[in-house]
Amino acid sequence: MAGTVLITGANGTLALAFVQALLTLHPQYALVATVRNASPEADPNTAALMRIVEKHPGVKVQVERLDLGKLDDVRRFADRLSDQIERGELSRISAIVCNASTWSLEAGQKFTSDGLEATFQVAHLSHYLLVLKLLGSMDMSSGRIVMLGSITHYPEKPNPLSAFGPEFPADIEHLVKPPPDRAGEVHDRGFQRYGTAKLSNVTFMHDLNKRLEADPKLSKVTVTAMDPGGLAASRAQTEQKRSVRWIMAAINFCMPVLRYFTTAFRPAADSARDLVAVSVEPQFHGKRDYYVGRKPEASAEISRDAAVQERLWTACWKWAGLSTEDTILQNSAV
Repeated sequence: MAGTVLITGANGTLALAFVQALLTLHPQYALVATVRNASPEADPNTAALMRIVEKHPGVKVQVERLDLGKLDDVRRFADRLSDQIERGELSRISAIVCNASTWSLEAGQKFTSDGLEATFQVAHLSHYLLVLKLLGSMDMSSGRIVMLGSITHYPEKPNPLSAFGPEFPADIEHLVKPPPDRAGEVHDRGFQRYGTAKLSNVTFMHDLNKRLEADPKLSKVTVTAMDPGGLAASRAQTEQKRSVRWIMAAINFCMPVLRYFTTAFRPAADSARDLVAVSVEPQFHGKRDYYVGRKPEASAEISRDAAVQERLWTACWKWAGLSTEDTILQNSAV
């Protein structure tokens, strides 16, 4: 067995296509696919995942429950997976694909059972905790961590769907406990929170790479971030305004032709093959870049600011309740 690939949010639109591509193109890897609801009877998206898995009986696949809205759940899952690897039941981790995310647009602010803003916790903070806990279970010669980026992570690029761009607020606590949205701003503030979570993913990518390179044991473990492009067919589009949903439906209808003229919107299968390549294929070995599909691009300027990276790391370390005993990363403590 070549190694283990872990993907979160494995029954989402992009992830289902990723699982199909990975099991078809690289059946030598074991796959651990996490979902919030692991019952195919209760969740039709998990049922779709199981149907894909059943078509590849020769591949080792574990579908595991993981609620990223509960930090204690993340801790327990990471400990269980580490124990399996320690006992030799699974190969060491070749790739952690931090795919899961959520957003709340017109529905307004949502909070997890931990009392933290849900978009930030699910898309970023829980992945921060998961990755740091699992570093000791990585393939130390070639392990990869893949964060999911987005065009929305750039403060310097206007978002036509939101009046507010991503930002790290002056009071960093507002990332997890934001003030109430003002009347008329609910949708756009929700989009801002999503963009900020993606900006956090990319900022973490740069910061963690520096810390890994400085650690003799982990210096060959790499972090990338990949923007899969706009997925007009994504189930997440149901959160959009009705007018935007109509536009996305029209784009999706035209996608068989549009895919040859733009990368702003992409079929999930195309994005998934790129995500598989960045995660496990040899041409991305040792890479520590930001990608749009397979093409390297410059990430947001602020994501490369060392002071901003340190500020975000310090806050996430506290919110996740981490201690130096939780990770093997030497220079992790704040």
